Amino acid sequence: MNPAYSVILFTTASGAGYGLLVWLAFSVVLGGTLPTGNLAATALVLALALVTTGLLASTLHLGRPERAWRALTQWQTSWLSREGVLALATYVPAGLWLLVQWLWPAAWWILPALLALLAAAGAVATVWATGMIYQSLPTIRAWSEPLVAPVYLLLSLATGAVLLALLQAGFATSWHVMAILAAVLLIAAGLAKWLYWRRIDAAPRSWTVESATGLGSIGRVRPLEPPHTQPNFVMREMGYAVARKHASTLRMMALGAGFIAPALLLLLAASLPPVPATFAALAATLGAAVGVLAERWLFFAEAQHVVTLYYGAERA
Repeated sequence: MNPAYSVILFTTASGAGYGLLVWLAFSVVLGGTLPTGNLAATALVLALALVTTGLLASTLHLGRPERAWRALTQWQTSWLSREGVLALATYVPAGLWLLVQWLWPAAWWILPALLALLAAAGAVATVWATGMIYQSLPTIRAWSEPLVAPVYLLLSLATGAVLLALLQAGFATSWHVMAILAAVLLIAAGLAKWLYWRRIDAAPRSWTVESATGLGSIGRVRPLEPPHTQPNFVMREMGYAVARKHASTLRMMALGAGFIAPALLLLLAASLPPVPATFAALAATLGAAVGVLAERWLFFAEAQHVVTLYYGAERA
């Protein structure tokens, strides 16, 4: 598949924003008090800004962005529609939570805790729906894999934890636990992604020209003529392929820069004073961003649609 940069930005930015919402919510519910002052306000604004940036970026991939609202009407059968509905619904408790933080910082604990839980639930559900958009497609072998949605959720939680650890170190507010948690989540996400790559590499390419055309009963099948005489949308978008050697290099870069190095930097940050810890957490954040972007680019570039069987591919 031809990687769409707008979708890559959407899934990475919004995933980090939703993950940040989840961990900020846990700090409210488990800590028993609403994080006050600039830290909480900054974290909430950053989370909502990332989510909004991602959602707006997703519309750039559409031929008619002004019709995007129509996708919300098919929530009973479409994961894409459910994602849109859940994303918009999550704005309600998250927005009210931000208003409470700004206008009523001394609010009774149960109110911000309830809003935080609702926002976290909406965030988790939205990210899961995003992963299920791809996992529910049997025509793309690399996406029709049970680990797709869990990896999406793990990456969201890991990147959100990295952002919160950076903010806490910057504001010198109990960053040690979050830095360690973020490091553990990055390692877990990296292992899950590594397992996903191993599974798609080992999975049999069961789709053939014979099974795609339904003519396998007569023996080996090959097209007499190509479907089109000139390059078209299907060939550009569905027929994109990345060389195996480049994919292997990008995989190693994604694991090293996006998971291993940031995890080590965060563990280091957990043992440092606020200022050096902030720089270490910032370096971890930048590394994780590069790694996750590479991982998400590969997610699309390595996917092969069965339609390529009609354009010369023998298996998919």
